[in-house]
Amino acid sequence: MDTSAHNVSNLFKQLGLPSWEEGIANFIDQHSPLDPDLTLADAHFWNTAQREFLRESLADDSDWAEAVDHLDVLLRK
Repeated sequence: MDTSAHNVSNLFKQLGLPSWEEGIANFIDQHSPLDPDLTLADAHFWNTAQREFLRESLADDSDWAEAVDHLDVLLRK
């Protein structure tokens, strides 16, 4: 059972990305803003496993869905 907090930092860990504050900020700066017509999971910078995780998190309304939505908002600013 996953008992970790489902926040953006832990989402980055789950995705295999730098999860410290500066690493997250750098990722967002590098990849934003996303094209408004593009879904988060369809962005070019995800690998297959990351893309599937993001899609499944939202489709299943999993515990990660709120963090995924938050990341989506951050990447669209």
